[in-house]
Amino acid sequence: MNTMQTILGRRSYRGRFKDTPVPREDLKTILEAGLAAPSGCNKQTTSLIAVDDPAVLAKLREVIDPPVAETAPAAICVLTRRINAYRDRCFAVQDYAAAIENMLLAVTALGYQSCWYEGHITDTDRIGDRMARILGVPEEYELVCFLPVGIAEGEPAVPKKKPFADRAWFNRFGQTE
Repeated sequence: MNTMQTILGRRSYRGRFKDTPVPREDLKTILEAGLAAPSGCNKQTTSLIAVDDPAVLAKLREVIDPPVAETAPAAICVLTRRINAYRDRCFAVQDYAAAIENMLLAVTALGYQSCWYEGHITDTDRIGDRMARILGVPEEYELVCFLPVGIAEGEPAVPKKKPFADRAWFNRFGQTE
């Protein structure tokens, strides 16, 4: 699969996964893709934990409400540290977003599916904090995202996208030529 095929073929998958384990070598490749992402002033604020132990996955799933990815044989938890990179500016969100997208593309290229779960992980009920305690994450890190990884049982839904001309232009807003 070439780069553009991977980008255009990536989907958010929220269905059931086959019980086929994800080999550690594939998980390592996905983690390496995440760590290769750019970071503001090279502060490297993003860290990652791959989880493939069924007992640990079960503990994580116990605290995720509403439940997600209950059948995924592996997952990656994304951690960040809020470090000022330039003057008083922190780029942690941009850093971990770039890492997550790199990993989602690696997941797709390797033939797996995933979904970026962040919203209810970081909401006011602080599910990410409970997940971090299960994983032994130090206090200076925040668990911000849960990426299930596995082989899909079904086909991912293809979202309806707005036309190119409604969202991308040349030289001026709204200019298509």
